[in-house]
Amino acid sequence: MQRETITSLQNAKIKNIVLLGEKSRERNKQMLFPVEGRREINMAVAEGYEIDSLFVCPDFADAPDFAANHIYNVNRKVFDKIAYRENSDGCLALMKMKSNSLNALTVSDNPFIIVIESVEKPGNLGAILRTADAANVDALIVCDPKCDIYNPNVIRSSLGCVFSVKTVTCSSETAFEWLKTNSVTVYAAELEASQWYCNEDYTASSAIVMGAESAGLSDFWLNNADRRIKIPMNGKVDSLNVSVSAAIITFEAVRQRLMQTANLVHADAPDFHR
Repeated sequence: MQRETITSLQNAKIKNIVLLGEKSRERNKQMLFPVEGRREINMAVAEGYEIDSLFVCPDFADAPDFAANHIYNVNRKVFDKIAYRENSDGCLALMKMKSNSLNALTVSDNPFIIVIESVEKPGNLGAILRTADAANVDALIVCDPKCDIYNPNVIRSSLGCVFSVKTVTCSSETAFEWLKTNSVTVYAAELEASQWYCNEDYTASSAIVMGAESAGLSDFWLNNADRRIKIPMNGKVDSLNVSVSAAIITFEAVRQRLMQTANLVHADAPDFHR
């Protein structure tokens, strides 16, 4: 396939990539989003995302073997314009969005799910996605988000885990109804709870719900959750980063489920490093 070469910063395709990277409404309107990096592009393709067009800078990268209808060579100046991270490998794809409807979500018979309400910072959402991937959770439900999952900084900070983790966005009310319909116990994490997170049992179908750092969980979740849990705060600061909190509780659930599967007592916990 013969490739077109783009050398102008004023090229309409280059301007559109910049726009898609900056504006969520444009991503939603065009149903396209930029993905930078071979690893991330590979992860997206492996999860069924389709490449619309591929932009390659030969100064950084050899010719990739991705299947794309349109492949463009760009010079270093143009690639610097569309890139959004340092130490790039010279590949950027425009990917077609996939439907992420909660109604289409499939989970295991005994799921563990992370629910995040009104997350604001792409870096926090990306870190939570990495935790979700590492723990192999069934799904991440993002309720009433203030940053969208196709934000380039979410993709970058998640190392592409936004593609490997089943991730859906919806309202809190829709998420709660789905959890109840599927008999999932809801644990709301909040500072004023009376129960320590480590004293709860997450071995049955469970979802932990975390709020944004600025406001915490809404009254909707606090009033409707089955249980309220908290992480001990023994220092002078009374809150953790939401991604850290999610990781702490998630891996307590992982620990409990590993022990249950191995039929071990607490003193003989399985070796996590095998």
